[in-house]
Amino acid sequence: MNILVTGGNGFIATNFIKLALSKGYNVTSIDNLSYAGSIKNHELFSDDSAYTFVKEDIRNPSIGEVLKNGDFDAVLNFAAESHVDRSIHDDTNFISTNIAGTHNLLNICKNFIKDSTLKDNFKFIQVSTDEVYGSLDSDEDAFTESSILKPTNPYSASKASADLLCMSYFKTHEFPVLITRCTNNYGPYQHPEKLIPLTIYRLNNNKKIPIYGSGNQIRDWIYVEDHCAGILTTLEKGKIGDVYNFGGNNEIKNKVCVEKIINKIKKGSDSQEHIKHVQDRPGHDTRYAIDSSKAKKELSWEPKISFEVGIDKTLKWYSENNKWLNEIISQKDFIDWEEKHY
Repeated sequence: MNILVTGGNGFIATNFIKLALSKGYNVTSIDNLSYAGSIKNHELFSDDSAYTFVKEDIRNPSIGEVLKNGDFDAVLNFAAESHVDRSIHDDTNFISTNIAGTHNLLNICKNFIKDSTLKDNFKFIQVSTDEVYGSLDSDEDAFTESSILKPTNPYSASKASADLLCMSYFKTHEFPVLITRCTNNYGPYQHPEKLIPLTIYRLNNNKKIPIYGSGNQIRDWIYVEDHCAGILTTLEKGKIGDVYNFGGNNEIKNKVCVEKIINKIKKGSDSQEHIKHVQDRPGHDTRYAIDSSKAKKELSWEPKISFEVGIDKTLKWYSENNKWLNEIISQKDFIDWEEKHY
């Protein structure tokens, strides 16, 4: 099967490409190589004859040439601006990439299907997020696929908008869309602006870890390989027009998550010595939780990696890949962001 992966140099897509290649897929990856898309991730697969990389942006009409020449069975849209803090600071790229870029990709794929350039069994997978559902109180049931979309920040609003566009193409144009929504990912190749790799990086450099507000915000953590397995299973078994939720069954307060990592890296020390509480993020969601029972029932999917095992695997990966991490933290964009916000 020939698949096109957008945002292929990003965190989740890199792990997905690794899985897809191991399963015998032919993968064409496109990425605009923004700050979040490391060229080092592309180099992981450069010797694999089943892998092709094209520098491209989903906002550009020229992406049509990639699709025209690819004979693709599926497009998986991972491309997105994804850091909530950056969306609060300036949401311009979030609107242009997550909404307009997705629209451009949908429209080009739709026209190719009409012209029979793409295959009859073609599928479009929109990789989304649980944040489109908004925030939960501590006593509320986890989100299901039928939960109302109530995004609370520019990032989640842009992803919800893209999801609605995708579903409108399914309803109006009978375009073969499937949507996946997942809880907070962690694991190899994650950019150090996100909580877990940020904690690892700052601990190892004797810098205090910033925690928003009280740190009592709850997130459901899923190891990225479990999420990627869910996306691949959706591609292979999912029903056109459906949404599938993927959660890790690991609801943990942010401060507890950080403390667990401190206790592993700085054994025997007082975790509070390594933490600084900073002003809370505007509109910070209280809790995310996903009900994955539909994926379990229809796709035979379940998360396999516990949080404790996943954290150990993540710590090991970052300790063995200092060069990858150092290239990111030495970039001006990251230095400026860290100095301004942490």
